[in-house]
Amino acid sequence: MAKENNSHHHAEAKRKRLIWILCVSGFCILSYILGAWQTNTLPSSSSEVFSRKACAETKTQSKLSTSSEDEDESLSSSSSLSSSSSSEPVELDFESHHKLELKQKNQTIKYFEPCDMSLSEYTPCEDRERGRRFDRNMMKYRERHCPSKDELLYCLIPCLIVKRVKPRDLTLEPTDRAVALSNSGQAFLFRGPCGMVESILYIPPPPNYKIPFKWPQSRDYAWYDNIPHKELSIEKAIQNWIQVEGERFRFPGGGTGFPRGADAYIDDISRLIPLTDGAIRTAIDTGCGVASFGAYLLKRDIVAMSFAPRDTHEAQVQFALERGVPAVIGIMGSIRLPYPARAFDLAHCSRCLIPWFQNDGLYLTEVDRVLRPGGYWILSGPPINWKKHWKGWERTQEDLKQEQDSIENAARSLCWKKVTEKGDFSIWQKPINHIACKKLKRAHKSPPICTKAVQPDFAWYKELESCVTPLPEANSPDEFAGGALEDWPDRAFAVPPRIIQGTIPEINAEKFKEDNEVWKERIAYYKQILPELSRGRFRNIMDMNAYLGGFAAAIVKYPSWVMNVVPVDAEKQTLGAIYERGFIGTYQDWCEAFSTYPRTYDLIHAGGLFSMYENRCDVTLILLEMDRILRPEGTVVFRDTVEMLTKIQSITNGMKWTSRIMDHEKGPFIPEKILLAVKSYWTGPSA
Repeated sequence: MAKENNSHHHAEAKRKRLIWILCVSGFCILSYILGAWQTNTLPSSSSEVFSRKACAETKTQSKLSTSSEDEDESLSSSSSLSSSSSSEPVELDFESHHKLELKQKNQTIKYFEPCDMSLSEYTPCEDRERGRRFDRNMMKYRERHCPSKDELLYCLIPCLIVKRVKPRDLTLEPTDRAVALSNSGQAFLFRGPCGMVESILYIPPPPNYKIPFKWPQSRDYAWYDNIPHKELSIEKAIQNWIQVEGERFRFPGGGTGFPRGADAYIDDISRLIPLTDGAIRTAIDTGCGVASFGAYLLKRDIVAMSFAPRDTHEAQVQFALERGVPAVIGIMGSIRLPYPARAFDLAHCSRCLIPWFQNDGLYLTEVDRVLRPGGYWILSGPPINWKKHWKGWERTQEDLKQEQDSIENAARSLCWKKVTEKGDFSIWQKPINHIACKKLKRAHKSPPICTKAVQPDFAWYKELESCVTPLPEANSPDEFAGGALEDWPDRAFAVPPRIIQGTIPEINAEKFKEDNEVWKERIAYYKQILPELSRGRFRNIMDMNAYLGGFAAAIVKYPSWVMNVVPVDAEKQTLGAIYERGFIGTYQDWCEAFSTYPRTYDLIHAGGLFSMYENRCDVTLILLEMDRILRPEGTVVFRDTVEMLTKIQSITNGMKWTSRIMDHEKGPFIPEKILLAVKSYWTGPSA
């Protein structure tokens, strides 16, 4: 009997212990779910992500004067008010969930001084003074020549400013901003698009102001204050490159070779070769001017990489980017263009002043390298149709005929076929493979076909060579070397031929599709923290570490374009595959400056870039370069480890950026985090 009671007692104790464990476990699970739900609630707009704070509110700025604190607070207020979101800012807790004690947290912020105002349009690797040290042969002095360590600038490129005004002298222009403060009748006046503070004024309630033009309006208009250069409107007045209308520029679509406008010019081309069936998607425009050719190709779903040097035609590439048209500073000189082989469906030159006939057709050989099999080269202007135009060009008939004959001979030596010469156009086509060309080269060996050791895709500071870049092997005369491409828009998500053929190590069709799914999820998340992404707020976008171009593909339907940058230090060189998807991009060493003007990009994405470069060069210089090319109130999305992001944040705090570290789109337990940052309005000291 005693044994039965004892057994019953033990069973009862076990049951109570089990109930207690279950209750505690249930409470813990419930608490975790509730906490996760609270911390993972996504903001509905970017104004909720950035509840902007004055610099004076941080402990690290205790040394600043009271007036500086007031100015910074007002600048943050203006930045918040100018956001396109209409919802009220909400104070959110963006402290990281892991609660790591990081050393950087207690370090004093280093603040960067503004550069001298003479550097407001500074392009570090295309500096004219530095360029004069180099040979003028083959335009070497206008190529990239980046500053040495002693010449590097640790300062912020300022916006253009004007002198201070007194309230009685105040006249508001359409681009000015008057932002009310809490005190009745008090406001900060921001002069021009860079939003610099003139002085505290007492004025009536702020009037309406014009924001920068959105695409497609930006194709035709830009604010004068953004690029205060009237030279082209005078120098190219007859050719209708650009016109000044009050406080804005208008781009009529004209050009040196477009007497009836770029739109009609492209229509003329479309009568000669197919432009609208999706077979032609990527183009390169050499000597682009203000990129009107590229601007009007976009309406035909063709995206052009337009380039021109920084020369006497001041700021032509800057005008192109201000219009929302892809462009870079560049020149056909002694080194390869920074693009992979077989990148473009079409190459174009309209009075681009490139001496195609010189150096045994060396420049045409480089065009051949970057042209896709079956791609077209279009030439208009001298010497084409010289019999009609020779008097207006002020050249002799003999000189022009000799130049055209030299170009014809160079094209034949590349195995190109002349498609047509009609009116002011001559069009050639590259062969789809080199089966017939190899036979031709047995008899006509100049220029020879390059050896395989030449590395066709390698293009960073690689000197031009007088040989024909070999195409991949083909089994029949009708086969496209390297693989045929889908027509646009199917091309964007079709597996690129380079991946199908296994020319990119460790990347196959399955990984390509997985990357597309990753970016589909990322963009869904970005749209919640940056709702303006799909609304045209960010026209010019740069992906600093583009990998397979997944970012560009995921936003292909947005009114934006992406400059896909593949670092030369990347483990896998994927730029060729990006072009095969129908997107554009370039190689870049991020220890050097990018070939663009200041304030030319609206959004920059940097995924894993700083972990790649932290042991190669000073990450501070990379961030200063990002600040240079980012427009006022532009946004940056960093993706990296928490330690790297906190290091980045400590630097950008000294660059007048506002930022928040956020969780990965898959939740708080993923080691990679996101740093969302916005460049604030600011200015250097007035003269």
